[in-house]
Amino acid sequence: MGTRFLPATKALAKEMLPIVDKPTIQFIVEEAKASGIEDILIIEGKSKCSIEDHFDSAPELEQNLASNNL
Repeated sequence: MGTRFLPATKALAKEMLPIVDKPTIQFIVEEAKASGIEDILIIEGKSKCSIEDHFDSAPELEQNLASNNL
């Protein structure tokens, strides 16, 4: 069991630890996309919902932001 990032990882998955203003996994996905990779599969445990929540789309929110020019 890894403990080097404790206590931060008690509340947050290691992949979601921020670097400045983005989760680590966001940088990895952006780099993969910039390299031409089109399909990315991320497998997470049942208890790790934060990664899915981060990448999940929110069409209602996006529409609301677009209509308010934000």
